[in-house]
Amino acid sequence: MSEHTVKRRRGRPKKEQTGFSETKAALIRTGMEILTEKGFAATGIDTILRSVNVPKGSFYHYFSSKEAYGLVLIENYSSFLKAKLVKALSVEYLDPLARLALFMDQAEVSMRKYSYSRGCLVGNLSQEVAQLPESFRDKLDDVLNEWQALVAECFEQAKLLGHIARETNCDELAYTFWNGWEGAVMRAKLEQSAVPLKLFSEFFIRSIQVSG
Repeated sequence: MSEHTVKRRRGRPKKEQTGFSETKAALIRTGMEILTEKGFAATGIDTILRSVNVPKGSFYHYFSSKEAYGLVLIENYSSFLKAKLVKALSVEYLDPLARLALFMDQAEVSMRKYSYSRGCLVGNLSQEVAQLPESFRDKLDDVLNEWQALVAECFEQAKLLGHIARETNCDELAYTFWNGWEGAVMRAKLEQSAVPLKLFSEFFIRSIQVSG
């Protein structure tokens, strides 16, 4: 072995590396929690830092800017919701439309857990996109398109089974679904009630389902 070769360290990472990772994860987790309640533009970094007990001067050790931080929050929230969506849409003993209804039911349970004070981070940010960096617009659009593709696939399965009309454009229907669902989530947060979610879920499934 060359005298210049550096042996790979074994065992646990250095304590300071572990602490860095844990603090960064806490900032991401707390940021997602706060921004599902409040807007990004109106939320000062100080609010988030106080919640995690991180000095303001330390924030830029973890993120290069508030914009970079926001993009990380969107990415993490996207992955979080995508996992829930994929899990619900993969329940084999349910037909495709029932899987989508399950996703909406589970989302309602999650909102109820926090007394409907928390909505969808992507939906919240989309409402204030004019005040946000341009990079947010592109990221939010990418996230919605990814979620839309998953629901479109669900509709394709429903069409093959004859549960929705054969002439259905599944991409357009998935686009319409997300527009309506995000509106229902916003209204549920406004009213602090499950009613908008339940009414939308029941109406949407009933309106696209082939009877008989």
